[in-house]
Amino acid sequence: MSREYFQKRQIPYVCFHYTIDGNTYPDDLGKSISFEVFYDRITKGSTPVTSQVNVDEYCSFFEPFLKEGKDILHLTLSSGISGTHNSACVAREEMKVKYPDRTIVIVDSLGASSGYGLLVDAVADLRDKDMAIMDAVQWVEDNKLNIHHWFFSTDLTSFKRGGRISATSAMIGTVLNICPLMNINDKGCLIPVQKIRTKKKAIQEIVKVMEQHAIDGRNYSGKCFMSHSACEKDAKEVASLIEERFPNLCGHVVINNVGTVIGSHTGPGTVALFYFGDKREE
Repeated sequence: MSREYFQKRQIPYVCFHYTIDGNTYPDDLGKSISFEVFYDRITKGSTPVTSQVNVDEYCSFFEPFLKEGKDILHLTLSSGISGTHNSACVAREEMKVKYPDRTIVIVDSLGASSGYGLLVDAVADLRDKDMAIMDAVQWVEDNKLNIHHWFFSTDLTSFKRGGRISATSAMIGTVLNICPLMNINDKGCLIPVQKIRTKKKAIQEIVKVMEQHAIDGRNYSGKCFMSHSACEKDAKEVASLIEERFPNLCGHVVINNVGTVIGSHTGPGTVALFYFGDKREE
């Protein structure tokens, strides 16, 4: 999500980190390095390395709110792709010793990117309706697996660099114009679903999958978020198809950038789609 979004919704956040070309930066929503520059560096051969939020950073993040007498509901990036959930839980235990009268709840979103964002957005709506914190926690646990995460990528370079696919598979995939379609499963892990030849077919397929899984099918009336890594044109093409086929959407499709930490692993050329649908099951 954008910095402006978090400011408008009054949602505090704590940053991951990444190191690129010998320098370390916070994943601060494109402030330290713009998304354009970041993905351009990857295209030219830079290989960023990411690091999660550690326990001390979480304690520093939580404590000002606890000092003010506030309770905390914090959603973490999926434990299926990051160890940060465990760090947040350790920080919670340390803070509970210092602030025993405060409620601190850590919830594993089992999501990522703007799918994680879609869940946070829904919880912010509950907060703004003055829902009690433990009722909001129950809502999250009951609904987080209903958020679908679907991705396709037109550039396999970063997947090869990260060891997610072999050099041979990357070469063959590039020659054959294969765009892998992936999703996040019920364990919060990114998994490949199918190999699609050509970007045009991938764009059609990701929208077709939404028709199959979105609540009420083409009558879906919830929000739809997207994100992309340096391929805004492709994301807009998907968004246009969605708005055409789902006339009851809650507003327009919201398009964000894939952040620098997730983008360190996907590289440029990834389009991601998120919406509420049937429950993700293995």
